[in-house]
Amino acid sequence: MLDYFEAGATAWFYPALTAVLSVIVTYGLFHLTLALIHRLTHRKTVPRLFLDASSRALSVVVCLLVLNVVLGSSPPELIWLSQILHITTLLLILAVTWALVRCTSAIGDVIVMLNPVLEGEWKRARKVETQTRFLVRALNILIVIVGLGAALMTFEPVRHVGGSLLASAGVGGIILGFAARPVLGNLLAGMQIALTQPFRIDDVLYVQGEWCWVEEVTATYVVLRVWDLRRLVVPLQWFIENPFQNWSRNSSELLGTVFIRVDYHMPIHPLREEFGRLLRQTSEWDGQVETVQVTDTDDRTMQVRFLMSARNSSQTWDLRCAVREGLITFVQEHYPEYLPRVRARLVDTEEPSEA
Repeated sequence: MLDYFEAGATAWFYPALTAVLSVIVTYGLFHLTLALIHRLTHRKTVPRLFLDASSRALSVVVCLLVLNVVLGSSPPELIWLSQILHITTLLLILAVTWALVRCTSAIGDVIVMLNPVLEGEWKRARKVETQTRFLVRALNILIVIVGLGAALMTFEPVRHVGGSLLASAGVGGIILGFAARPVLGNLLAGMQIALTQPFRIDDVLYVQGEWCWVEEVTATYVVLRVWDLRRLVVPLQWFIENPFQNWSRNSSELLGTVFIRVDYHMPIHPLREEFGRLLRQTSEWDGQVETVQVTDTDDRTMQVRFLMSARNSSQTWDLRCAVREGLITFVQEHYPEYLPRVRARLVDTEEPSEA
């Protein structure tokens, strides 16, 4: 037994040394070439972005490719040669899958970089970014599935099982479809959302009573950033099956309202003047909408609505709060007697005494 291992080690000495030296030289040349390319190219160029994203994976691919070539040229009578070749082939397939995933992700980054958010073109840029993120993630999932399938097919037993599965693909497909229905449903919902664009990254949504922004879109769910910095994770299928509000679908401008109730004797003209003064002293108002109307009455008070506009949802909220506070202070200081009150009439019900 010891002689067998000694003979194997002696036979492997030169092939192993050749393989190690080849990998070291290849690794050094690759990084030397990479450093030269970094020196000669600009950081923001498209080829440089692809290279930076996939350089680590490409170095592994090149080294494994050289290793496979060297081992393939070794004497076939070497012990364990077929097992080692199988392992290196398996690692090469996984490395190529890794490199393709990195390159695909770089495609998304390049498309987003070529479509920056410019003044007046934010809608188009966000639409392109959302579609790109959806499609890139779906493509990455497909690449990983194909890569894992190719890696498994290098095993002879799996290859035979694969032939049997193909023979019964109809039944297996039905079973797999039912088992993976939630995952496939979210993937298909993601493709539908990417094409129809009911929302985009950074859109302001009102979902399940929460005011939030679209922060991240994955292949199966959406991460929403709530106004108090909580994160709401919602499956993509939910957006297909349920209604939701998009406050920045076509534009980010929004109308804001403030309601106050005052006594019937309260004059409206001073409120209208104070409302205009409050709007003009705030930076959140965009100068578009300024309306004061009596919108409702009841047996004790009348309701006055103050309508205003701002550039986005955050500024609309701040503007509403500032105007509401200013109007209440104005009524308290100048017309306190016209705040909502309860009217009552005293009736003397005492019966007159008999003479």
